Amino acid sequence: MINLIYGLGAVLAFWWLMRAFARSNPKDLSRLVKRVGGGVLMAVSLLLAARGRFEMAILVSGFGAWLLGWSLPWARGIPGLGGGGGSKSSGQVSRVRSALVEMELSHDTGDMDGTVLAGSLAGERLSRLDEAALQTLYREAVASDPDGVRLLQAYFDRRFPGWREHAQGDADAGAARETKPGTMTEEEAHQILGLEPGADAEAVRRAHRSLMMKLHPDQGGSTYLAARVNEAKEVLLSRHR
Repeated sequence: MINLIYGLGAVLAFWWLMRAFARSNPKDLSRLVKRVGGGVLMAVSLLLAARGRFEMAILVSGFGAWLLGWSLPWARGIPGLGGGGGSKSSGQVSRVRSALVEMELSHDTGDMDGTVLAGSLAGERLSRLDEAALQTLYREAVASDPDGVRLLQAYFDRRFPGWREHAQGDADAGAARETKPGTMTEEEAHQILGLEPGADAEAVRRAHRSLMMKLHPDQGGSTYLAARVNEAKEVLLSRHR
């Protein structure tokens, strides 16, 4: 009799699960499967460790951490594991380029720096230029590179808080001239989010969230950079739809 009750319970549970799966959003279902699978593998790794099977425990925990999106020190050496999802655990740098400058944003610290690509200061690092030299670069950008103007404005906001109060009117007028950027390539999108080619959808979302926190107005954020980060996310996620 007890076996019959257990069997009936198992059938009902299976029926309920099938109905839940049928009604679930595919993305939510995939996330649930990863979490459950990762939790099961982590539990199995603990059991293996308790029995002295440390090599297998490390391997299984690496796979479990990958499913859960965690980063374990011993899993980083295993290709595809360590919670990276195609991104680096530290040292990531986003790059946004215009005709005149290439700006870099550290994911770890939120620090911004860049390299002059053209003009009278070509090859110079922004952090090594004094305010007078940077104003010269800014005037060159106003004359020929609207995207460069917006990148430099984001840099000035962090390095020289309050600089806009003393900005010249002609510079503001030049910055207001809008040019519609061309279609962003996947290579540019990877550079902006600081990801390696082949990064999965979860890595893209994780990098996007991290960068948007760095670009918050309280952190000296930039509307232009935020828009580029959002565009990069859409370009890369479109491959996973």
